[in-house]
Amino acid sequence: MTFKAEYIWIDGTEPTAKLRSKTKILADGAELPVWGFDGSSTNQAVGHASDLVLNPVFSCPDPIRGGDDVLVMCEVLNIDMTPHETNMRALLRPVAEQFSGQEPIFGIEQEYTFFDGQRPLGFPVNGFPAAQGGYYCGVGADEIFGREIVEKHLDHCLAAGLGISGINAEVMPGQWEFQVGPLAPLEVADQLWVARWLLYRTAEDFNVSATLDPKPVKGDWNGAGAHTNFSTKAMREGYDAIITACESLGEGSKPMDHVKNYGAGIDDRLTGLHETAPWNEYSYGVSDRGASVRIPWQVGLERKGYIEDRRPNANVDPYVVTRLIVDTCCTALEKAGQV
Repeated sequence: MTFKAEYIWIDGTEPTAKLRSKTKILADGAELPVWGFDGSSTNQAVGHASDLVLNPVFSCPDPIRGGDDVLVMCEVLNIDMTPHETNMRALLRPVAEQFSGQEPIFGIEQEYTFFDGQRPLGFPVNGFPAAQGGYYCGVGADEIFGREIVEKHLDHCLAAGLGISGINAEVMPGQWEFQVGPLAPLEVADQLWVARWLLYRTAEDFNVSATLDPKPVKGDWNGAGAHTNFSTKAMREGYDAIITACESLGEGSKPMDHVKNYGAGIDDRLTGLHETAPWNEYSYGVSDRGASVRIPWQVGLERKGYIEDRRPNANVDPYVVTRLIVDTCCTALEKAGQV
């Protein structure tokens, strides 16, 4: 007897990487082996030296195929088993290990938009729908588009054992969000990538595409982000650590160091309008969705909890955003003796 293993990896497409996958048939009970692929077809190698290695790092049940079949998230290695230059997970690992004693955890809110051909799902063939506002967390066929796909995706993620914590309709027609976490840095990033793959694969069955474009419709429409909620043990126990973390993200070159790695097209989304702060300014505040970093009102009231970095784009690499936030905030907390 055999089972199917769907090997998933991140390619080298710029400015925003794509997910790729292929199927390996394995004997029942077999370990997941390293595998290979043609990097010259994924923008990761040249034709005369095209072999690259897929190294399994996370696996879960395949909710689409069912049975004993599995999904396998992989990192990309060179043939000498060193990390490929596109392997952002390899850069996160040592940072996560260095600060593991602070118990950092993340919850990432993944916004996305369904497209039917060249237009967002729910947009009329000619012109535009009613202005945004009523679509957010809405109900009814006149305001909600794609719910059947969203529910199927949620079921798939839960059947796969992913740490999905919720879903909701977003501000623009055809725009939705799911949340992954709270989980440790490597776990939240691995699982978000698999959840993204399941989103694309689920929408495929409905002949609809899903995009992480941060500004899918120009003009007076909200963009799509990946608001990143973060805390450490000290932050979950006291407010001083909350302020230290917020301040650290605004020190020196940190705002630009982060923003330039928070997803392609970020200046189109972070304009200071549509619940965003300008991309080139840093601010934080309690219950302020127009700030770069929001301290939720409950946190301000209870004097402990977490912060929300509202700057990351929907197309951000979760391996990158978690590494940057852990490195910046945990270093500052360590220096302040707030660990």
